[in-house]
Amino acid sequence: MERPLLVYTTFPDAASALNIGEALVRERLIACINVLPGMRSVYSWKGAIERGEEVAALLKSREGLADALAAALKALHPYDTPIILHLSVAGADADTVAWILAETGLDATPSTA
Repeated sequence: MERPLLVYTTFPDAASALNIGEALVRERLIACINVLPGMRSVYSWKGAIERGEEVAALLKSREGLADALAAALKALHPYDTPIILHLSVAGADADTVAWILAETGLDATPSTA
C-alpha cells in the first residue's frame, strides 16, 4: 500500500495558502492543507539576513504524488523559490491513510482476491 506524505511549505499570507491549497485539493494532488498563520521568520536570502511574517502549511498527500505535487506547487506559488520539504510518515492511523489515498485518487480498499 502506498504511504502518506506530508509536505511542509510557507506562504506570504493565509489567502494565497488557502487559494493554492484549494487548487491542489481540486486537482487531487492533496487531500488537505492545514494553514498555520502568524509565523515570523528570520532567514538568509541572496546574501542578506531577512525577517518576515509568513504562514506555514502542511499538505497531506501520498508518496506517489511527490513529484507532481512539487511541480504544481512551484507553478502556483508566489515565491521564486518556495520551501518544499517532503516529510516521511513513519506510521499513521489506517482510516487516515485510507482517506488520504481515496481523496488523492487511489483506492485503498484491501483486495480480497
